Amino acid sequence: MIRIGLFSKLSQVPVKTLRYYDEIGLLEPAEIDSFTDYRYYSVTQLPRLNRILALKDLGLSLNQITLLLEDELPVEQLRGMLRLKQVEIQQRMGQEEEKLTRVAARLRQIEQENKMSNYDVVIKKVEPQRIASVRDVIPSYPEQGHLWQELETELVRNKIKSTGPCLTLYHSDEPKIDAEVCEPITEDVSLPKNTRVQTRELPAAEVAAVIHHGPFNTLSESYEAVLKWIEANGYQINGPGREIYLQPPAEGGSQTDPDTVTEVQFPVMKS
Repeated sequence: MIRIGLFSKLSQVPVKTLRYYDEIGLLEPAEIDSFTDYRYYSVTQLPRLNRILALKDLGLSLNQITLLLEDELPVEQLRGMLRLKQVEIQQRMGQEEEKLTRVAARLRQIEQENKMSNYDVVIKKVEPQRIASVRDVIPSYPEQGHLWQELETELVRNKIKSTGPCLTLYHSDEPKIDAEVCEPITEDVSLPKNTRVQTRELPAAEVAAVIHHGPFNTLSESYEAVLKWIEANGYQINGPGREIYLQPPAEGGSQTDPDTVTEVQFPVMKS
């Protein structure tokens, strides 16, 4: 029998860790002196300790290791636990690969422009949202005021309240701009058939998003930044772009209010 200090040196496992393994029943001492409470181990316990360390190196938790070390654990359960860990590691590796791609893209951007971009693009998931909306083709992006007026008039007439920042969906780009102006609502309501205002659910999506703090007439800078990011990071657009008006201009329709805050989103998927 050897004392815990020597067993620690032989195994290269800290005394504190050995004591913890004892507490949770993972590796109990071969003997404990009833008078001094000294822990004694046997060199024949080293194979078990090495197996604990090997399984821990695979990323298994101590609870999982305890189950794996049970003599009567079915082999299929053993395979299942290791396969789950394999999938978990593969997913984590995939996430790290995506981070590596984003770092490389940011480095290329800095090298090309010799500066840090003014716009930071993030990937996030947005929840489904009930909306009331009007959709039509408009001659230019600023010329959507009549759609907003039509939408707001109908909402007031039917006593429907907006529950968050309004937004515009762009189903197609120039020369024919297919725009849908939207207000988030809490309930699905029946509207008269003689109105163009409709209610529907805007589906959940994973989006590439950027915040634009500045006037509408400089929004193209945000669009350029997010579209470059999507291409550089191996994504592709799979839905209409969204403009969320987090802080609308003080004067409705103003294209030059510098305090306007807009979030530009594009639903995306990996190429």
